[in-house]
Amino acid sequence: MRTVMEQVRMVARTDTPVLLLGETGTGKELLARAIHEFSDRSAAILVKVNCAALPAELIESELFGHEKGAFTGATQQRKGRFELADGGSLFLDELGELSLSAQAKLLRVLQEQEFERVGGSETIRVDVRVIAATNRNLAEEVSLGRFRSDLYYRLNVFPIEVPALRQRVADIPLLARFFLDKYAKKFGKRFDDIDPAGLDYLRQYLWPGNVRELQNVIERAVILSQGSLLDIAPLQPARAHPEAATGKLRTLEAVEREHITRTLEATNWQISGVKGAAAILGMNPNTLRSRMLKLGISRTG
Repeated sequence: MRTVMEQVRMVARTDTPVLLLGETGTGKELLARAIHEFSDRSAAILVKVNCAALPAELIESELFGHEKGAFTGATQQRKGRFELADGGSLFLDELGELSLSAQAKLLRVLQEQEFERVGGSETIRVDVRVIAATNRNLAEEVSLGRFRSDLYYRLNVFPIEVPALRQRVADIPLLARFFLDKYAKKFGKRFDDIDPAGLDYLRQYLWPGNVRELQNVIERAVILSQGSLLDIAPLQPARAHPEAATGKLRTLEAVEREHITRTLEATNWQISGVKGAAAILGMNPNTLRSRMLKLGISRTG
C-alpha cells in the first residue's frame, strides 16, 4: 500500500486519467478521493458515479445530461455529472458496466473535453479530470468485445493495482484495530483489544469482500461483544476452499457469487434494511440487485 500511495501522489498533480484496478471492497473510492485531494483541483468538487447502480438507459443522461423532451419523463433540462464536475474531478466507479454507446461518448470527453447533452446539439466544453475504477479485467473485456479498445488504452495510461486484503495479511490487525476504535466510539463501548483467537480467524480468512467486509465484521463484533476483549466468531477458514488447496483457483465472479449467495441465505434473502444483505456487504441495495442479476443469483424454492 505504500507503493500504491506513492503512485497516487505522483499522478495526483497531473491531469492524466487514472485507472484503479482491484477487487470489490479494496478501497478504490478512498484512493480516488486521495488523488483528488492531492491534486491542484482539491478546492473544486469531486463528483462520484457508480456506473453499476444506474440502469443502462439512464447512464448517458446521468453522465452528460439531457435536454427537455429528450425522452419520456425529461420534463426539463438537466446537467450531467461531467458539467457538475467542471473544474474538478469525476470518479467513475465500476467503469466496466458502461454501455458501448456511453463508452464512445466518454472517449470523446477524454480526448476533446467536450460533449452534447442527450437530445441536444449544443457542444459543451468542460475541464474535468477522470478517475475510473473497476473490478473487471478490462483487457479481457476488450477481447470479448464488451469494452472499447480505444477507451481502454486512453484510460490505461496510469493504472494503479490495488492489492486484495488476503495479499496484505500483515495489515489485517492494523485495519481491525482501526475499525474497532471507530465503532467502539460510535456505539459508546470500550475494549482493550481484540481476542487473540479472533485475530487468528481474521488472518486465516480469504476476505472475498476485502476491507469493506472486514469493516462489517468488526462492526458486528463490536455490537455483539460484552467483555473487555473484542470477541470474533470463527469465519470461514481458507482451508474450506478446496480449490485453493488443490491449486485450482476460481474466478473472481465465482467467489463473489458464492459470497453474495451465502449472505443472502443468512439473511433469508432480505436485501435492504439494517439487517439485510446489502448492509452486511456494504453495498447499496440497488447495486446488490444489479450484481445479483449480472451474476445470475436468484432465490430458488
